[in-house]
Amino acid sequence: MENEPRPCLCVVIPCFNEAATVARVLEQVLASPWVSEVVVVDDASTDGTREILAGARDARVRVLLQPRNQGKGAALRRGFAEAAADYVVVQDADLEYSPAEYGGLLGPLERGVADVVYGSRFTSSAPHRVLYYWHSVGNRFLTTLSNMFTNLNLTDMETCYKVFRREVIQSLRLEEDRFGFEPEVTAKVAARGDWRVYELGISYNGRTYAEGKKIGWRDGVRAGWCILKYSRPGARLRALLGGSGSAV
Repeated sequence: MENEPRPCLCVVIPCFNEAATVARVLEQVLASPWVSEVVVVDDASTDGTREILAGARDARVRVLLQPRNQGKGAALRRGFAEAAADYVVVQDADLEYSPAEYGGLLGPLERGVADVVYGSRFTSSAPHRVLYYWHSVGNRFLTTLSNMFTNLNLTDMETCYKVFRREVIQSLRLEEDRFGFEPEVTAKVAARGDWRVYELGISYNGRTYAEGKKIGWRDGVRAGWCILKYSRPGARLRALLGGSGSAV
């Protein structure tokens, strides 16, 4: 039996030039009975996003303004540090991921069997918008590479929907400023060894580059480097080659 919804979730929203969608995302997030606080970190938007965020009136919403564009990872670091709720989830400011999924993702955490939950776009029978074939191939390749170095058996390492016990995410020293956050946090969670990681299928409404999708092939290359850099086997290999390992 599912636990009754309670306000226990901090939603961290990194935001850059999302004027077309950010108001609707906030509306959907705040409609969830699980949400106790929302931390929006605007990454120096120039399209009117900041003006829209200035109009947020719900007391649960805090808006933090980056002085200059620094990237998704940098925005998330700032947001995680502000979290006070039991659990923390990453929510992009577009409409690709639905806050209606929060209850399912929180299930293993609320039952006390998980410390981290990933929402997989590749294991669900829920609706998925059909988009780029090679983008999905790249995601699966990076997930496989990550699994080889972390010894996890995830199906979607690059997913936005990652939910953490607050103590877990706030104990990690995160370094990546851009989209390297995904492989970095996965490697550092795995390196702890005793954190229980669960995965749950989710729906996905992907958007095109014309609609504002920002990740590109350079981010994929960086992700591969981050897998090597932050995983335990990668750190050992770098040490043998004369480099230094990365602390969790």
